[in-house]
Amino acid sequence: MKIIAICRNYAAHAAEMATSPNKPAIPSSPAWFLKPDSALLHDDKPFFYPDFSTDVQHEVEVVVRIDHVGKSIEQRFAHRYYSSVALGLDLTARDLQREAKRNGMPWAASKGFDGSAVLSSFVPLDSLGGDIQNLGFSLLRNGQVVQQGNTADMIFPVDQLIQHISQFMTLRTGDLIYTGTPAGVGPIAIGDQLQGILCGQPMFNLRVK
Repeated sequence: MKIIAICRNYAAHAAEMATSPNKPAIPSSPAWFLKPDSALLHDDKPFFYPDFSTDVQHEVEVVVRIDHVGKSIEQRFAHRYYSSVALGLDLTARDLQREAKRNGMPWAASKGFDGSAVLSSFVPLDSLGGDIQNLGFSLLRNGQVVQQGNTADMIFPVDQLIQHISQFMTLRTGDLIYTGTPAGVGPIAIGDQLQGILCGQPMFNLRVK
Protein backbone atom coordinates (compact mmCIF):
# COMPACT_ATOMS: atom_id res chain seq x y z
CA MET A 1 0.00 0.00 0.00
CA LYS A 2 1.35 3.40 -1.02
CA ILE A 3 0.55 6.81 0.43
CA ILE A 4 0.90 9.39 -2.32
CA ALA A 5 0.65 13.03 -1.25
CA ILE A 6 0.14 15.94 -3.62
CA CYS A 7 2.05 19.21 -3.16
CA ARG A 8 0.61 22.68 -3.72
CA ASN A 9 -2.70 21.69 -5.27
CA TYR A 10 -4.58 24.79 -4.05
CA ALA A 11 -3.48 28.18 -5.34
CA ALA A 12 -3.78 30.04 -2.04
CA HIS A 13 -1.68 27.41 -0.25
CA ALA A 14 0.89 27.44 -3.06
CA ALA A 15 1.16 31.20 -2.60
CA GLU A 16 1.59 30.98 1.18
CA MET A 17 4.41 28.44 0.73
CA ALA A 18 6.28 30.35 -2.01
CA THR A 19 9.82 31.17 -0.88
CA SER A 20 10.78 33.59 -3.65
CA PRO A 21 8.92 35.98 -5.95
CA ASN A 22 11.03 34.59 -8.80
CA LYS A 23 9.93 31.01 -8.16
CA PRO A 24 6.49 30.08 -9.53
CA ALA A 25 4.12 29.29 -6.67
CA ILE A 26 1.83 27.12 -8.78
CA PRO A 27 3.37 23.98 -10.31
CA SER A 28 2.93 23.41 -14.04
CA SER A 29 2.13 19.73 -13.44
CA PRO A 30 1.21 17.69 -10.35
CA ALA A 31 4.01 17.35 -7.81
CA TRP A 32 3.93 14.59 -5.24
CA PHE A 33 5.86 12.57 -2.68
CA LEU A 34 5.44 9.28 -0.83
CA LYS A 35 4.87 8.45 2.81
CA PRO A 36 5.47 4.96 4.27
CA ASP A 37 2.54 2.93 5.58
CA SER A 38 3.99 3.34 9.09
CA ALA A 39 2.97 7.01 8.85
CA LEU A 40 -0.73 6.09 9.05
CA LEU A 41 -2.59 7.16 12.18
CA HIS A 42 -6.30 6.27 12.31
CA ASP A 43 -9.14 5.30 14.66
CA ASP A 44 -8.75 8.68 16.41
CA LYS A 45 -5.58 7.52 18.10
CA PRO A 46 -3.56 10.38 19.64
CA PHE A 47 -0.57 11.93 17.94
CA PHE A 48 2.52 12.08 20.12
CA TYR A 49 4.59 15.15 19.38
CA PRO A 50 8.05 13.97 18.24
CA ASP A 51 11.20 15.08 20.00
CA PHE A 52 13.03 15.74 16.70
CA SER A 53 10.89 18.75 15.77
CA THR A 54 9.66 21.98 17.34
CA ASP A 55 7.42 22.98 14.44
CA VAL A 56 4.98 20.26 13.40
CA GLN A 57 2.25 21.77 11.20
CA HIS A 58 -1.20 20.62 10.11
CA GLU A 59 -2.32 20.21 6.49
CA VAL A 60 -5.91 18.93 6.09
CA GLU A 61 -6.64 17.00 2.89
CA VAL A 62 -9.32 14.97 1.16
CA VAL A 63 -8.04 11.41 0.70
CA VAL A 64 -8.96 9.09 -2.18
CA ARG A 65 -8.61 5.31 -1.93
CA ILE A 66 -7.85 3.34 -5.09
CA ASP A 67 -10.26 0.45 -5.73
CA HIS A 68 -8.58 -1.34 -8.65
CA VAL A 69 -5.10 -1.96 -10.03
CA GLY A 70 -4.30 0.45 -12.85
CA LYS A 71 -1.38 1.63 -14.94
CA SER A 72 -1.31 4.51 -17.46
CA ILE A 73 -4.94 5.33 -16.69
CA GLU A 74 -6.61 7.77 -19.06
CA GLN A 75 -8.16 10.74 -17.30
CA ARG A 76 -11.60 9.99 -18.74
CA PHE A 77 -11.55 6.56 -17.07
CA ALA A 78 -9.99 7.62 -13.76
CA HIS A 79 -13.36 7.94 -11.97
CA ARG A 80 -13.72 4.16 -12.25
CA TYR A 81 -10.79 3.65 -9.87
CA TYR A 82 -12.31 5.13 -6.69
CA SER A 83 -15.68 5.18 -4.93
CA SER A 84 -15.01 6.51 -1.43
CA VAL A 85 -13.15 9.33 0.27
CA ALA A 86 -11.81 10.19 3.69
CA LEU A 87 -10.31 13.21 5.39
CA GLY A 88 -6.73 13.23 6.57
CA LEU A 89 -3.87 15.31 7.88
CA ASP A 90 -0.46 15.49 6.29
CA LEU A 91 1.53 16.44 9.39
CA THR A 92 4.80 18.13 8.48
CA ALA A 93 7.91 18.79 10.54
CA ARG A 94 8.36 22.20 8.95
CA ASP A 95 11.68 22.93 10.64
CA LEU A 96 13.18 19.72 9.23
CA GLN A 97 11.73 20.51 5.82
CA ARG A 98 13.14 24.05 5.81
CA GLU A 99 16.59 22.80 6.79
CA ALA A 100 16.58 20.10 4.10
CA LYS A 101 15.48 22.57 1.43
CA ARG A 102 18.11 25.06 2.52
CA ASN A 103 20.80 22.40 2.09
CA GLY A 104 19.39 21.11 -1.19
CA MET A 105 18.65 17.74 0.37
CA PRO A 106 15.56 15.48 0.21
CA TRP A 107 12.95 16.22 2.87
CA ALA A 108 11.42 12.74 3.30
CA ALA A 109 12.00 12.74 7.07
CA SER A 110 9.88 15.87 7.50
CA LYS A 111 6.87 14.20 5.88
CA GLY A 112 7.25 10.46 6.45
CA PHE A 113 7.65 10.10 10.20
CA ASP A 114 5.39 7.78 12.21
CA GLY A 115 1.90 9.19 12.72
CA SER A 116 2.26 11.88 10.07
CA ALA A 117 -0.60 10.60 7.90
CA VAL A 118 -3.75 10.99 9.96
CA LEU A 119 -6.72 9.25 8.34
CA SER A 120 -10.45 9.12 9.07
CA SER A 121 -12.81 6.34 8.09
CA PHE A 122 -13.86 6.26 4.44
CA VAL A 123 -17.36 7.18 3.31
CA PRO A 124 -18.97 6.41 -0.07
CA LEU A 125 -18.61 9.31 -2.46
CA ASP A 126 -22.27 8.87 -3.44
CA SER A 127 -23.31 9.70 0.13
CA LEU A 128 -21.63 13.10 -0.29
CA GLY A 129 -23.38 13.95 -3.53
CA GLY A 130 -21.18 11.96 -5.90
CA ASP A 131 -19.06 14.84 -7.23
CA ILE A 132 -15.49 14.52 -6.01
CA GLN A 133 -14.78 18.04 -7.26
CA ASN A 134 -17.42 19.61 -5.04
CA LEU A 135 -16.55 18.58 -1.48
CA GLY A 136 -16.29 21.19 1.24
CA PHE A 137 -13.97 20.44 4.14
CA SER A 138 -12.38 22.17 7.10
CA LEU A 139 -10.08 21.73 10.08
CA LEU A 140 -10.81 23.02 13.56
CA ARG A 141 -8.06 23.53 16.10
CA ASN A 142 -9.43 23.74 19.62
CA GLY A 143 -12.84 24.63 18.22
CA GLN A 144 -11.63 27.36 15.85
CA VAL A 145 -11.59 26.94 12.07
CA VAL A 146 -7.99 27.16 10.86
CA GLN A 147 -8.32 25.67 7.37
CA GLN A 148 -11.26 25.59 5.00
CA GLY A 149 -11.47 24.52 1.38
CA ASN A 150 -13.44 22.88 -1.39
CA THR A 151 -12.15 20.33 -3.87
CA ALA A 152 -13.59 22.54 -6.63
CA ASP A 153 -10.56 24.78 -6.03
CA MET A 154 -7.95 22.12 -6.79
CA ILE A 155 -5.39 23.16 -9.41
CA PHE A 156 -5.24 19.55 -10.62
CA PRO A 157 -8.51 17.62 -10.15
CA VAL A 158 -8.52 14.09 -8.80
CA ASP A 159 -8.94 12.37 -12.17
CA GLN A 160 -5.96 14.28 -13.56
CA LEU A 161 -3.89 13.30 -10.51
CA ILE A 162 -4.69 9.63 -11.12
CA GLN A 163 -3.83 9.93 -14.79
CA HIS A 164 -0.53 11.65 -13.98
CA ILE A 165 0.63 9.38 -11.15
CA SER A 166 -0.27 6.19 -13.02
CA GLN A 167 2.11 7.15 -15.83
CA PHE A 168 5.00 6.60 -13.43
CA MET A 169 3.85 3.86 -11.08
CA THR A 170 1.14 1.23 -10.96
CA LEU A 171 -1.72 2.15 -8.65
CA ARG A 172 -2.84 -0.80 -6.56
CA THR A 173 -5.97 -1.56 -4.59
CA GLY A 174 -5.80 0.27 -1.26
CA ASP A 175 -3.33 2.94 -2.33
CA LEU A 176 -4.14 6.35 -0.85
CA ILE A 177 -3.88 9.73 -2.51
CA TYR A 178 -3.75 12.76 -0.21
CA THR A 179 -4.98 15.34 -2.69
CA GLY A 180 -3.47 18.56 -1.33
CA THR A 181 -4.26 21.14 1.32
CA PRO A 182 -5.88 24.60 1.19
CA ALA A 183 -4.37 27.71 2.73
CA GLY A 184 -4.03 28.15 6.47
CA VAL A 185 -1.43 25.55 7.42
CA GLY A 186 0.07 26.19 10.82
CA PRO A 187 1.69 24.75 13.92
CA ILE A 188 0.16 22.34 16.39
CA ALA A 189 1.01 21.99 20.06
CA ILE A 190 0.72 19.45 22.83
CA GLY A 191 -2.81 19.60 24.21
CA ASP A 192 -4.42 20.60 20.92
CA GLN A 193 -7.63 18.98 19.71
CA LEU A 194 -7.89 18.81 15.90
CA GLN A 195 -11.23 18.03 14.28
CA GLY A 196 -11.76 17.35 10.58
CA ILE A 197 -15.09 18.08 8.89
CA LEU A 198 -16.10 16.86 5.42
CA CYS A 199 -19.36 18.06 3.86
CA GLY A 200 -20.64 18.89 7.34
CA GLN A 201 -19.75 15.47 8.75
CA PRO A 202 -17.22 15.09 11.59
CA MET A 203 -14.50 12.77 10.29
CA PHE A 204 -11.73 12.66 12.86
CA ASN A 205 -10.81 13.98 16.30
CA LEU A 206 -7.11 14.07 17.00
CA ARG A 207 -5.59 14.80 20.37
CA VAL A 208 -1.96 15.97 20.38
CA LYS A 209 0.01 14.60 23.31
